[in-house]
Amino acid sequence: MSTAAQNLVHELHQKTEKCSVGCPVLDRYLAGGIPTKSVTELVAESGSGKTQICLQLVLTAQLPPSHGGLSASSLYIFTEYPFPIRRLKQLSRSFLSSNPGVGTDPLDRVFLRGIYSAEKFVDFLPDIEILLTYWKSRLRPVRVIVVDSIAALFRSEFENSMLDLKRRSSLFFKISGGLKTLAERFGLVVVVTNQVVDLIEENEGLRIGNFSNLYSSGRRVCPALGLSWANCVNSRMFLSREEFGEGSRKLRTFRVVFAPHLPQCCSEFVITGEGVFGVEMGQRNGV
Repeated sequence: MSTAAQNLVHELHQKTEKCSVGCPVLDRYLAGGIPTKSVTELVAESGSGKTQICLQLVLTAQLPPSHGGLSASSLYIFTEYPFPIRRLKQLSRSFLSSNPGVGTDPLDRVFLRGIYSAEKFVDFLPDIEILLTYWKSRLRPVRVIVVDSIAALFRSEFENSMLDLKRRSSLFFKISGGLKTLAERFGLVVVVTNQVVDLIEENEGLRIGNFSNLYSSGRRVCPALGLSWANCVNSRMFLSREEFGEGSRKLRTFRVVFAPHLPQCCSEFVITGEGVFGVEMGQRNGV
């Protein structure tokens, strides 16, 4: 991409609404938060914090734009059982304590839906459009959609036959195309989470987003679902974890792998009972 084109993309994203993830440190690396009108992917192994960030996002979305939110409700689509409702309630209490002006119970503005297959997800897309249209005129319209996780929809239904691979790719594009269309039409923040698989052998033809540099828990990994799905998202963030110090304390890293409006960069963060908090450079020893 030419310098002029890069400057234009950056200028357009500067004007795009964003939603804070509820952490000033991470928001700074995200140039203000997760952008509307696009699909952002969080990739990580289990326990790295992707669901935690999503839960915090749907709460922060309820804040007014002056405080980093969208004055919005959210639709949280979970594809694995059970949904972490106890954790959401815990974060909700912390959110209310920090933002007493929010008023009513934040959980009333988070709509939950469980979907467990790719075909059913495609069938649900028209229902999402109806929900968005119905709530568009409300005080807090639905403007955030979370899909947690996309990989679980494809975990066991497909084999490595040419027919199944073709069917899987078709579902990729139906799901991502539907989400992108809704994001553009309704000005949504769309976040999907994805899992990782061990990278056994580096293939130069599959180095989307610098796969060779992705490590988590001391293992080289790459995003699940492969190259076809990588082309379905606008931005990809990678979360990793490591243990350090006495008592095996965990520190996580948030990395921008690719995004049209952001440079590749990373930040460390921790997860506490109150939420997700970025760690400023030089503060690790104090975590």
